[in-house]
Amino acid sequence: MWNLAVEQGSHWRPHRKSAPRFAEQCRQLTEARADNAWLAAGSHTVQQQALRDFAQAMSAFFAGTHRRPTWRKLGRDEGFRIVGGQAQKVRRLSRRLGEVWIPKVGWVRFAWSRQVPAAKSYRVTKDRAGRWHIAFAAVPEPIPAPATDAVVGVDRGVVTSATLSTGELFVAPGLGPKEAERLLRLKRRLARSEPGSKRRARLTSQIARLAARQTDRRKDFVEKATTYLARSFDVIAIEDLNIKNMTRSARGTVQVPGTRVRQKAGLNRGILNSGWGDLARRLEDKAPGRIVKVRAAYTSQTCSACGRVDPDSRKSQAEFACTVCGHTEHADVNAAKNIIDRALGRGFAAGRAVTARGGGPMGTPANREPTCRPATRTKASRAVIPALSGGEDVKVQ
Repeated sequence: MWNLAVEQGSHWRPHRKSAPRFAEQCRQLTEARADNAWLAAGSHTVQQQALRDFAQAMSAFFAGTHRRPTWRKLGRDEGFRIVGGQAQKVRRLSRRLGEVWIPKVGWVRFAWSRQVPAAKSYRVTKDRAGRWHIAFAAVPEPIPAPATDAVVGVDRGVVTSATLSTGELFVAPGLGPKEAERLLRLKRRLARSEPGSKRRARLTSQIARLAARQTDRRKDFVEKATTYLARSFDVIAIEDLNIKNMTRSARGTVQVPGTRVRQKAGLNRGILNSGWGDLARRLEDKAPGRIVKVRAAYTSQTCSACGRVDPDSRKSQAEFACTVCGHTEHADVNAAKNIIDRALGRGFAAGRAVTARGGGPMGTPANREPTCRPATRTKASRAVIPALSGGEDVKVQ
């Protein structure tokens, strides 16, 4: 049904009549179900919701927030949505099992991983690894602020996925050395396989399972880290980054080819594997109104002690040594302190140099103490941080 709607929209031209909207498509669907027994054998709710999803996608495209809807491929975009009274037919069988009523199918069991909310719809999807998932549409309650007046700055990086101004370092887990070696070996075998063969389909499934394992670990890291931040701090400052443009390919065009394409591709993979976008999105979901986005320019080149902006102060990826006041610190922690200074309006203006007499802007001494003080941590937060950075599983309620 989705691809039929895409086909209808692709036939539109400036001199032709506009493509049918959702109401007209529903009327056409009713007529098509009456003429085709194979179409009537399917659920009318599932088919109609596919058209509604397409209508919402077109509205987002015309609003300029999303790209134009494209074709859905078998084995990649599997799924459907159930709404209305049928979506509320859910019952629990045991501590780990539940079942849901799916039209034209019957009762289907699923793993009861958390409490099912009182939702009016649910969506069943199948990922590339062949796993089926069910998700109930419900907006969870935001995490309340601790009311301790604690503030923190978060610097996102590639080697260290998230660094706090308090000194904590978070690293998103990925595939292990043996898993990465196996993934590379499978990709090489896939390149030698014949298109359309069973061997190629088997290799594709094995690669998809490894990729899904890496994605699950990254999502688990993001959920635990954002929950810790939302519970521990009243104000969370992050950089305002355009990740879509930052991860754009450097290939260029045939006429104007790009340079250092492989290096840029590796950087793009590092950014995406660190979960920058998911981290910011989940923070806004869990702590709405408590997230402050600041300008990202020169945060890694500015000294958090004296405000001097100098690219030479960044000695390496992890080392920062100010060329004026001699302040040394972990480079990402220094950047996180600059982020929180900007969020609170206490930071120096980017590009403003220290005077020749050693004083900072507006007469501030160059060797002043950092304006961002580490936030106070509770016993619970001290217990969570080592588990997050060490890779140990932490159960988040």
